[in-house]
This record gives sequence, C-alpha cells and structure tokens, in this order.
Amino acid sequence: MIHIYTDGACLNNPGPGGWGILVLKPNTPEPVVCSGGKKLTTNNQMELEAALQALYWLKQNAPTTPAIIYTDSMYVQQGITEWIHGWKRKNWITASKTPVKNSELWKAIDAAQLHLKVEWRWVKAHNGHTENEKVDQIARSQAISYRE
Repeated sequence: MIHIYTDGACLNNPGPGGWGILVLKPNTPEPVVCSGGKKLTTNNQMELEAALQALYWLKQNAPTTPAIIYTDSMYVQQGITEWIHGWKRKNWITASKTPVKNSELWKAIDAAQLHLKVEWRWVKAHNGHTENEKVDQIARSQAISYRE
C-alpha cells in the first residue's frame, strides 16, 4: 500500500500558490517529494492540483498498487468521493444550478483516477500530523517562491 499526502497553499486568495505531495512507499526509507505552483491561483485550485499530481505520480510509478491519498481539504475529499457523481450526471452543474467551480481540474482528477485503486482520506490540518505538516511546508514554500 502506498500512502500519498497532498496539500495546497495560497498566499492571499487568489495569489501565488503552491502544491506538494509526499509519497511513502513500502520498504522505502525516504519519501518521494514532488511540488510546484503558480503565480496566480486559489487555495482550492492548489489543493486540487496536489491531488491530481498524486494521481499522475501513481499512474506513472505504481499503477497497480493500491494507494491511500490523504488531503486536509474537505473540498477535495468530499468532492471526489461524493459530489462528483452528481456533477457528472448533471453535466458539471451543481445542485444550485451553477457551473462547478474548477471543473477542468475535477475532470482531470476524475480521468486520472480511472483504473487506479485509490482510497481518499481526510486528515485534520495543523493538528501535529507529521506527514501533513511536512507536505504543508512543501506547499507553502512553493507559494512563497512564486511571490513577486
């Protein structure tokens, strides 16, 4: 089982943002770290980008290995496990009859997770969880690096 921790960060929302993933593979002492960012984005977009990059990493490096992806974003966790089914049925329109925000990222996540064995779990942010704190630092440092 692979465990992947994800996080996104944004300085001033919208503003410069960053994302990070921390991959823990069985029998591998050092985690894999991937990160990136954008000059102008939102926190939700960076949370989604982190989730998407986790799926891309998994698809490229261990497509048949079951994985748990952890996020401290209820938006990501509920979106991918609950809301997305209705959005797709209603052609990416919400229950309040408005277009789904960040639909391009949601569609990419939906496509990327096809054929993967992924479980999505929520972890409380800023609660002393070692891996979540580490990936938060990674995302924040990326956001800072995109500041003018």
